[in-house]
Amino acid sequence: MSDALTIIVVEPSKDRALQIVDGLREAGIDHMIHVVAEPSSLTRQIEVLQPDVVLIDMADPSRDMLEELALASGPTERPVAMFVDQSTEGLTALAIEAGFSAYVVDGLQPDRLKPVLDAALVRFRMMQRMRNELAETKRALEERKVIDRAKGIIMKSRNLTEDEAYALLRKAAMDQNKRLADVAGALVSTAGLLS
Repeated sequence: MSDALTIIVVEPSKDRALQIVDGLREAGIDHMIHVVAEPSSLTRQIEVLQPDVVLIDMADPSRDMLEELALASGPTERPVAMFVDQSTEGLTALAIEAGFSAYVVDGLQPDRLKPVLDAALVRFRMMQRMRNELAETKRALEERKVIDRAKGIIMKSRNLTEDEAYALLRKAAMDQNKRLADVAGALVSTAGLLS
């Protein structure tokens, strides 16, 4: 883990917050650590500080508190590690579904901070790659559908084979110096207006 991280620590207890900050510093993580004592101000603090990691320590969070913290901390935008003393049934699944990178039951122990944060960072990056790949795959599928519709329009209007329609569409894209999907999208839109 880089020691140049900006970390927000959410901890209502001042003494406990100092223990966490000391634990982070002992682990070699001493660059830009901010403590937020009141979870209700977390959204504002995140907007201002733009942290790399959010570390939340809660004794016994409720379902509503967990959902509120997930919304405030933006777990799809940054790694969020949550330490709880105890967890009621279903909260672990809710935390993972909300996107938390780590949900550790049995409290925060200073000697476990670095390994848990390292794991949270790795898991976050892995999930981010998967989200990006999924978005790219969805985009490619949508483009493929549009291209197929455009080919169908060309085949019907010009009485061409699928290969001939594709070649015509591809040539139009090259002639216009545009992406094939963009030319296909314009054709489909135009055809939709004319029908």
